[in-house]
Amino acid sequence: MNSPNYRAAQNVLRKVASVDAQKVETELKRYVESGAERLAVKEAQREMSCVPNFAFAKYIDHTLLKPDATRGEIIQLCNEAKEYQFASVCVNPTYVKLGASLLKTTNVKVCTVIGFPLGATLGKVKAFETHAACDDGATEIDMVINIGELKSKNYDLVEADIAAVVEAAKLSRALVKVILETCLLTDEEKVIASVLAKNAGADFVKTSTGFSKAGATVEDVALMRRAVGEAMGVKASGGVRDYASAKKMVEFGATRIGASASVKILSEAACKTAPATPSDGKY
Repeated sequence: MNSPNYRAAQNVLRKVASVDAQKVETELKRYVESGAERLAVKEAQREMSCVPNFAFAKYIDHTLLKPDATRGEIIQLCNEAKEYQFASVCVNPTYVKLGASLLKTTNVKVCTVIGFPLGATLGKVKAFETHAACDDGATEIDMVINIGELKSKNYDLVEADIAAVVEAAKLSRALVKVILETCLLTDEEKVIASVLAKNAGADFVKTSTGFSKAGATVEDVALMRRAVGEAMGVKASGGVRDYASAKKMVEFGATRIGASASVKILSEAACKTAPATPSDGKY
C-alpha cells in the first residue's frame, strides 16, 4: 500500500475530510481490502470535495424572518437545517410550533425573535411573547433591546427589559440573545448595552436585526467581545452572506452567525476546517 496512487489519495483524504491520520489509514485499508487498491485521486476529490463542513455549521442560525415567509419556505428551512446540521433555525414566533414539530428528533434548536424588529414594546409584552414562544417549543430567544431608552440613558429600564425576557426564558431553559442594533448606536452605547445584557443574565449579545440601516461588522463584533468577556456569546447577524465574511466574524470573536445564506456559506466552507467552539456561546 505504498503506491503513488495510495500516497496521493491519503494526502487528499487528509486535506479534504479533515480527519486524523488514524481514521484516514483505517478508511484507506477498508478500500484496499475490498479490492479498490487503485483508488484514484480524482475520484477521491470528486466524491469528497463537496462534503459540508459540519463543524462550521454549528456556528450558524439558519434564518428566515421576512414578513411574507410561507409555511412551505419554513419547511424547506427546517429540512435544510436537518441536512446541514445548523445550530438552529431562526423564525418568527408564528412559525415556532411548526419548526419545533419538524425538528423534534434532531439536535437543531428552534430560535425566535421577541420585540422584533424595533424593540420598542413594553418589557411585560416581551416577557409574554417569550413565555408563549417557549410554550410552542422555542429553545433560543433573540430579543431586541429598547433602543430609544438606551439612547435616552434610561439604563435601569433597558436592563429590566432584558431581565424580564431572561426570567421568562429561563423557566424553559431557553438561551437569550440580546440584539443591540449596532448600526443605530455609538461605540459607547454598544459597550453599555453589552454590559447591561450581561448584567441581566443573557447568554449572548447580537449585533443586528437585519432590518435596519446596516448589519454586522467585524469592528462591532470585536468591541462587543471585549465588553462581555469570554463567558458570553456574541452573534454576528445582518449582511453575512459568504464564508469569508462569516469566518472573519468568528476570528474577531463571534460564536454564532445569523444568516439566510447559510447553505451558500456552508458550501463555500466545504473541506475547510472550522474552529471547535461550543454553540452555547462561551468563547
